Amino acid sequence: MSTSFGKPSSGIFITVEGGDGAGKSTQVKRLAEHLETLDMPLTITREPGGVGNAEKIRDFFLNHDGAPWESWTEAFLIAAARREHVAQLIRPKLMEGGIVLCDRFSDSTLAYQGYGRGLDRQLIKRLESIATTGLEPDLTAWLRVPVEVSLQRRHGEKEDRIEAEGRAFLHRVADGFAVLAEQRHWCQLDAQQSVSQLSQALEQTLRETLQ
Repeated sequence: MSTSFGKPSSGIFITVEGGDGAGKSTQVKRLAEHLETLDMPLTITREPGGVGNAEKIRDFFLNHDGAPWESWTEAFLIAAARREHVAQLIRPKLMEGGIVLCDRFSDSTLAYQGYGRGLDRQLIKRLESIATTGLEPDLTAWLRVPVEVSLQRRHGEKEDRIEAEGRAFLHRVADGFAVLAEQRHWCQLDAQQSVSQLSQALEQTLRETLQ
């Protein structure tokens, strides 16, 4: 069993990344149904949010209708929510030997605030190391979908403040995800295939990881 820093050896930490409209919520739900067949406790969560104080920050961050956030303030808010999430939920569940399945994690901050906003990515990484206390996923699945396809899928839905930033911003975010996927050896899945095909690919990747 590890100390308070680093990776707890007994649990399994899985994250699903991708832009809005990639189908993350659907795939997290379907993967959770598959994971429930394993003989391990399962916790399903999301970022930003996951626990009480972090969910309050999420609502404040995404639905704030006042003056726009300064970009670093935005990054600090997300890091604060993540620190709560890791300390109060993710790490304890992993230390108990469970599986934690999370919709987004710290890689999204690099993609959205680092590549999207253009903040210093090395400083973002330092901030994230504080927020996560060194915790990293055992498996990250990136649901890859072109920006224009994701926008078509979300047509008519209410946009939060991040989604409302426009196409140029979303393209920078997508480019950031692509770079991170190569650097960090993520499982890259084509999110344009059918829901069932994508689920099968994700489950196969998980089986290979757990072998």
